[in-house]
Amino acid sequence: MTVTEAKGTSRARRMRVRRSSTSERAAEQPPRDAEPVRDAAASVPYSMRVAAAWSWRLLLVGGVLAVVIFLIIQLRLVIIPVLVAILISALLVPFSAFLQRHRWPKGLAVAAAMVATLAFVGGLFTLGISQIVRGSADLAEQSVIAWEEFRAWLLEGPLHVTPEQIDQVVQQVTEAAQQQSGVLVSGALSVGSSIGHFLAGLLLALFATLFILIDGRGIWAWIVGIFPRRARAAIDGAGRSGWATLENFVRVQIFVAAIDAVGIGLGALLLGVPLAIPIAVLVFLGSFIPIVGAVVTGALAVFVALVYNGWGIALAMLGVVLLVQQVEGHVLQPLIMGTAVKVHPLGVVVAVATGSLLAGIPGALFAVPVAAVANVMIMYISGGAWKQAEPPPPAEIRSPLWRTVPQRPGYGR
Repeated sequence: MTVTEAKGTSRARRMRVRRSSTSERAAEQPPRDAEPVRDAAASVPYSMRVAAAWSWRLLLVGGVLAVVIFLIIQLRLVIIPVLVAILISALLVPFSAFLQRHRWPKGLAVAAAMVATLAFVGGLFTLGISQIVRGSADLAEQSVIAWEEFRAWLLEGPLHVTPEQIDQVVQQVTEAAQQQSGVLVSGALSVGSSIGHFLAGLLLALFATLFILIDGRGIWAWIVGIFPRRARAAIDGAGRSGWATLENFVRVQIFVAAIDAVGIGLGALLLGVPLAIPIAVLVFLGSFIPIVGAVVTGALAVFVALVYNGWGIALAMLGVVLLVQQVEGHVLQPLIMGTAVKVHPLGVVVAVATGSLLAGIPGALFAVPVAAVANVMIMYISGGAWKQAEPPPPAEIRSPLWRTVPQRPGYGR
């Protein structure tokens, strides 16, 4: 082979290699007219994916809460007496434990706690109702006299209202009452049912309180045993923290209610307002409903003072009510209730408004303790202190009530 032929052969080989590499690169590159394939999930921004993840979780939690609230509303005739029993038990359990520490038998200590509670509540209602019944006729008579004086002031005062205008307003009020007569009649017909529900609820509350005092630890151990073993330490610790908060709330609420009742009742007595004792009793009972109870009972005290004693004493009574409520709101609530409940005043207002909207007066009554207990339990679980604690031992069945349930080997472990 000559030199010229060798050079031509090598040149041809290099050309073939170059053409093959060029064709390989062309094959690797996609056509210019073809669009690249994109993943739809990858094109969604990260912030949008995070928002979507939060959204469906919040919807799920909201749905569960809605179902729970719906069930509570439907079962309110059972739920409300049980909640009342829990509130009463939060006050009586420490008292029963105190008696037992001083060598009282458990049965006698429980009986003493129940009898003392019934005697105290019954005495309050008996005293208040008897005073109201005794002064009801006089109150009606004074109301008529006060209306006549108010009518005379409207006619002769600076407003210069004519008798025709007053009669027209009275006629409108009468017609509105007549239009609502059907509602009044239906309400009267349902009084028997309401009284039956009240008595049934009262009996259920008493029985629930009695059994909590007798076997509260066993009931709580049974509830904790329902959950998986890994969750029992968290549930047990959160429940105990919530119970301690509830005990503090009940004691402090009774103390605050007593101060309100004594302050407003003493002010009414010093001002010469009749029915001072029933006013004090109503203030004490109304103080357990935050905000709403204070406003209603305070307005009632001012109304009684206006009917019996005139504008001057009524304004003085209003000053007493406002003074007592200001002391409660700015001194007692921050110093005492704030440390016991650990809920911001704005949270209290929102909780009471939400409870009133959902369940009326019972909702306002239980709004603050439920919010306080839920807050403490959530903070305990999120704090993680339960991770170092040992799970509670399996419940030991001692009460005859629980022996009716057959036990299988290894139950509760």
